[in-house]
Amino acid sequence: MKKFTLLILPLVILLMAFTSDKEAYQIYSAKGQKVKYKALIKAALEADIILFGELHNDPICHWLQYELTKDLFEIHLDKLVLGAEMFETDNQLLLDEYISGKISEKSFKNEARLWPNYDTDYEVLVKFARENQLEFIATNVPRRYASVVHKQGFEGLDSLSIAAKRLLPPLPVTYDPELKCYKDMLEMMEGMGGHANDNFPKAQAIKDATMAYNILKNWYPQKVFLHYHGTYHSNNREGITWYLMQEKPTLNILTIATVEQAEIDELDEEHLGLATYIICVPEDMTKTH
Repeated sequence: MKKFTLLILPLVILLMAFTSDKEAYQIYSAKGQKVKYKALIKAALEADIILFGELHNDPICHWLQYELTKDLFEIHLDKLVLGAEMFETDNQLLLDEYISGKISEKSFKNEARLWPNYDTDYEVLVKFARENQLEFIATNVPRRYASVVHKQGFEGLDSLSIAAKRLLPPLPVTYDPELKCYKDMLEMMEGMGGHANDNFPKAQAIKDATMAYNILKNWYPQKVFLHYHGTYHSNNREGITWYLMQEKPTLNILTIATVEQAEIDELDEEHLGLATYIICVPEDMTKTH
């Protein structure tokens, strides 16, 4: 009997170690309090604009984006407007033609400069818009113009044609180099041994400014705009959020950030205040690409 007890004891200890559920994610408030998805959806239903910050290769983000989109649509119906960083302003016509059924999926995919993970992560959102005839806005600056800013600063945009400037926010672009998101980019470059080029964060800012401009251009009272983008573009209510607030400080903007942690049962201090709600996922979560 004693021998049996000695053999079974390690197994019991092992089983006890695995009694808790393996959670795929946990949502936190800005102050680090655990909240349920229903709290997030309740707040989202009261917002004018929802900025959903994702980790581009995280399956939890993409699943929750789809779930939130469906739940908001059930309430708002055609008053819901979708938009995404993953589509650039010069592809708006293609996006409109595909959603309205004027061009085929094959034509859309061949011509729209889609991200490599479109099929796994964003196609479901575009198809949802197509099935329900929702507006889907291509909000991001064409990458060639972000490249111009990276090389020449904002001044490089002045020499663009009138047609090109229609794809941009009004010039000159407001820019605050003291915002944490832009200062961090410079520090990151220096930490990697690179030359601290002041135009590097400006190339990020032209993306933020363009996305904010196109969100506002396609939002008006009674509409709700749900925007998908990398979490860095709205963390700490900077980036896109900052530009939105410069134009309309009375907007009710709900921000969602996504972070990875080794353990998700408590939000790390460094992630407090990143957004209205913070989705915390295990750092060993499988990736979509």
